Amino acid sequence: MIIGIPKEILHNERRVAALPETVEEYVNMGFQVLVQSSAGEGAFHFDEDYQKSGATVVPDARTVFEKSDVILKVKQLWFNEKEGQHEVDMMREKTMLVTFLHPAAPINHKTIKMLAARKITSFTMDDIPRSSRAQQMDALTSMSTITGYKSVLMAANSFPKFIPVIGTAIGLVKAAKFLVIGIGVVGLQAIATAKRLGGSIKAVDTREDARKAADSLGAKVVGFEVPSELAIEEGGYAKTLPAAWIEKEREALVPHVEEADIIILSALVHGEVAPTLITEDMVRKMKPGSVIMDVSVDQGGNCALTEGGMEVVKHGVTLGGMWNIPGSMPVHASWLYANNMLHYMKNLFKKGIDKPDLTDEIVRQSLVTHEGAIVHAGTLKAMKQAEEAAASGKE
Repeated sequence: MIIGIPKEILHNERRVAALPETVEEYVNMGFQVLVQSSAGEGAFHFDEDYQKSGATVVPDARTVFEKSDVILKVKQLWFNEKEGQHEVDMMREKTMLVTFLHPAAPINHKTIKMLAARKITSFTMDDIPRSSRAQQMDALTSMSTITGYKSVLMAANSFPKFIPVIGTAIGLVKAAKFLVIGIGVVGLQAIATAKRLGGSIKAVDTREDARKAADSLGAKVVGFEVPSELAIEEGGYAKTLPAAWIEKEREALVPHVEEADIIILSALVHGEVAPTLITEDMVRKMKPGSVIMDVSVDQGGNCALTEGGMEVVKHGVTLGGMWNIPGSMPVHASWLYANNMLHYMKNLFKKGIDKPDLTDEIVRQSLVTHEGAIVHAGTLKAMKQAEEAAASGKE
């Protein structure tokens, strides 16, 4: 069995799916490992480091994809401009893929269908269940810690004013007003970082435990309460709200959005498309120079105006929709992700490297495509919704 580690090709993506120390573990498990030349350079791990750990370094992506039985990546497969071919098409049929696929996001539906057509068994690292056994595999939490921290720094860099209270000879500069929507791992880290910078912080979440956590960090909790049976699913994740409740949430957010200087959007529904909570009209009412960092963009985004992979200005508001914020901190991000991946692989192949355990609960929840079919529930739901929306638009 051969594991392949290609170099990531998304813009500004410097992470790598395996480090030399995790390659050594894979070799000890009985795998052969192919690493594309320079795959780890963005995180300051070099070809000779991988060779010393037992990997074979190959010159190009095509070789990695064509020879490997299991491909380990960081981000979803994309069209490789250098090779002139989509990464999916470079994979052999009936092989395996483990990466962040974000399969429910509409932008990735075509890729998921391509994987199914090639009978590739694919697993997504953004749908690991939140359980004690899965904790060391939980790459979403690992990357969310980085995203929450760095998104505030990026927003501050785009904001044309001071963040903290500043006393000057001319007068007092008031603290910037932050609004954090979605208080999971991203939101909590964003609150902590905004507080360190001296911002004034409000936070919104539909879950009581999340609101309590935000309050403990010094944020003022605002918004409205939702019955727990509507707000929370198994594992403590936020649940998709009925349309009427989402509209109520938007209405409750209007005054807070209008007065905010910087908004961090991280409201996600596990394995599904992110809810749209900020409309164009809400953006239009914000102060010129305000900033929105929509870090839920990988799953579609919380703001109607967010453009994936882009920073744009609309109605005087800077909208950040960067896909790979953790990729801007590649050293710690790669260290966390590569070790999450190693634990996932050890669990997947715990019965032997030729016997992937597809009955394991963690594996089943993260399984996206298998034997020519799309099996991920959130993806199937999102695809059905997209088809219905397209059909209604034609009528």
